[in-house]
Amino acid sequence: MRKIIRRLLQLDLAEGKSAFLWGPRQVGKSYWISQTFPESVVLDFLETDTFSDYASRPSLLRERYQDHKGLLIIDEVQKIPQILDEVHGLIEKRGLSFLLTGSSARKLKRGHANLLGGRAWRREMRPLSYIETEGFVLEDVLKSGLLPPHFLSSSPIEELRSYVSDYLKEEIAAEALTQNIPAFSTFLKVAAITSSELINYVNIAQEVGVSHKVVRTYFDILEDTLLGFRIQPWKKSVSRRLIKTEKFYLFDVGLTTYLSKRNPVLGSSDFGKAFEQFILMELKAFQAYRHPDLDISFWRTSSGQEIDFIVGDKQLVIEVKGSARVLDSHLSHLNVLMEEGPVKHAVVVCLEKIPRRVGNIYILPWQIFLERLWAEDFI
Repeated sequence: MRKIIRRLLQLDLAEGKSAFLWGPRQVGKSYWISQTFPESVVLDFLETDTFSDYASRPSLLRERYQDHKGLLIIDEVQKIPQILDEVHGLIEKRGLSFLLTGSSARKLKRGHANLLGGRAWRREMRPLSYIETEGFVLEDVLKSGLLPPHFLSSSPIEELRSYVSDYLKEEIAAEALTQNIPAFSTFLKVAAITSSELINYVNIAQEVGVSHKVVRTYFDILEDTLLGFRIQPWKKSVSRRLIKTEKFYLFDVGLTTYLSKRNPVLGSSDFGKAFEQFILMELKAFQAYRHPDLDISFWRTSSGQEIDFIVGDKQLVIEVKGSARVLDSHLSHLNVLMEEGPVKHAVVVCLEKIPRRVGNIYILPWQIFLERLWAEDFI
């Protein structure tokens, strides 16, 4: 039976300190807040009466809470960007502490909202990690994804269908992030199909039927609404010409599987792509909860040699193989990269059952790799 045993996000705010907490819809922010700060006042801007009060009169925040003691939480703060001016004033003049949560920074950026100029920490909540759960079956998770409601559901495909519909209706249409919803909906599917590949803006534009400039804007929308992220190429090579084009991934493997209509059955190419994204999701969670300044990139030469992920300044180099047997030929690109300079840890993450080592390359079952990652053996 699938269970969530704990969330890894920790936020120890000292008195007078504030923080933004960003995370996609349904990632579990509201539940985490209710469990972590059960005594705190919460203003939820998804509630229509609360939204109406503060949208028409942001100064109510100051009038009602200028003498407040303890943490004050504003949920979905992006819905009323003007409230941040009042938050700023209460931090500066009254020393209040705020936790400001949101699922999109798009509206705040477009409206040049007050992002508090470094007065608030920035934290991010990711989908579930392997070590936050019990009853984890890899093949099932590659289909359902790791948003808590989807992971726990007996009908994850229905949940995913509803998630996409609500995203387009509430996040994109309601906030008027684009006027062409049908084109954006098509783009969303193409972005899923090309997830993990080098971004070709022109080809995607032809598929969607819009200009390549519009496609760039669409990718920006996905990033600003936390539905996806770009991965930059590694650029520090002295002897090889490297690709400078970035990659894009949706934030959840189940969402990618659903939108792309992939069938990640063990042994298939679809499985390999989904497995790679799953490992990246774990790296992104590790980055968010343990080392926010840690870089994650990929390495690819102009001749096609490629390594899936480089973490930090080659502290950890990872090749992901969705197979139960890693061959010596699978190690060739790692060896090429290691010829260019020191690599602290070189790892192939795979489906083999027992860990082993070939020279300086560790071949690790994915479960052991993740346990060692979260134990901070590599970083």
